[in-house]
Amino acid sequence: MSNLEIYCVTDKEIPFLEESNYKLAAVGKKKFSDKYLKCDFNDNIFHKEQNYSELTFHYWFWKNELQHKNDEDWIGFCQKRRFWLNSRIDKKSNDISNIILKSLPNEWENYETVLCEPILLGTKLSKLLKRGWRNIVKKPSLLFNHRRINIKTQFDLHHGYGVIEKAISVMKEKDKNDFGEFVEKNTIYNPHIMFISKKKILNDFFHDQFEWLFECEKIFGLENLKGYDQTRLYAFLAERYVPFWFRKYSKVIEWPWIFSDTHLL
Repeated sequence: MSNLEIYCVTDKEIPFLEESNYKLAAVGKKKFSDKYLKCDFNDNIFHKEQNYSELTFHYWFWKNELQHKNDEDWIGFCQKRRFWLNSRIDKKSNDISNIILKSLPNEWENYETVLCEPILLGTKLSKLLKRGWRNIVKKPSLLFNHRRINIKTQFDLHHGYGVIEKAISVMKEKDKNDFGEFVEKNTIYNPHIMFISKKKILNDFFHDQFEWLFECEKIFGLENLKGYDQTRLYAFLAERYVPFWFRKYSKVIEWPWIFSDTHLL
């Protein structure tokens, strides 16, 4: 019989989840109680937390915990403000404690991976004119279609022009062309580094992802990443990589999620 484990990665304590069956994973510099899993020991990249964000815990989990999990269990990740919902109708409720995912839905039976429902990409014309003039020169039609832009253009606007192209250049050949097409063709993607899958698939995913991101470090480094748009660059790259990789290498179902920060006030 398969079980479900959800790890919620956070840089703040989340009291309402402390008595739940969720696994609470701590990142960042704040002190946490013993109810939170730490990721600053054994094989870890905790010193890179500022640039890798929740991936800091993901790496630690992959290297130190995943090997001990059962092959058939479902293992998933969410964030302190973004949670999986228990069903497709739970968006109508505001009681976050009662609507978050707690058990395996029957709908998952014929799938291998769960991704959160996608978001549609677009931008304000003012932002496009301010940050995207090079994109406009290359593709003038953006002026008339800025409410629906592709993943590459969105990344250019928010995290630096040409950054994602440089990152793709150091990707393994087996994925380089496919990922390039993915960011060019898609105007939606599954955000927030939220995914649920099983041991074998997760191990393969983490291996490919971190191998790529460590190659990206050779280009972008850590010390010169400044400001919100670039400091967490490796998390932003991973956010686009997650839906690409899982869709290419596993059978995916999308599942609803909710944004809630009332528990952090």
